[in-house]
Amino acid sequence: MEIPGTYVFDIPRARQGYPFNKMAYSLQQPVNREAYLKDERGYLESFGLSESQITAVLERDWLRLIKEGANSYMLMKLGATIGVGHYHQGAQERGETYEEFLATRTNPGAT
Repeated sequence: MEIPGTYVFDIPRARQGYPFNKMAYSLQQPVNREAYLKDERGYLESFGLSESQITAVLERDWLRLIKEGANSYMLMKLGATIGVGHYHQGAQERGETYEEFLATRTNPGAT
């Protein structure tokens, strides 16, 4: 059963997103976060991301990254590296402002 506006993280999408997810996973290490922040594009290219994935990362297009196979947990790792919280990502994915998104949360004080 398909739900409009959802993107299931299935095997084809996992394969598509593997380079992004591997890159984001690497950001657990401080040395890798430093390297990423020093040269974003170069770091992304070193993991073999597609041009579409690279563009989505550089434009901070979270929904596009989901469509490109990004795992939600890996988006959080990237967000933590660049200072973008999960609620900010969720708001952009839904086409809402941060404030609009917070109004839909049961715990609006969380970030």
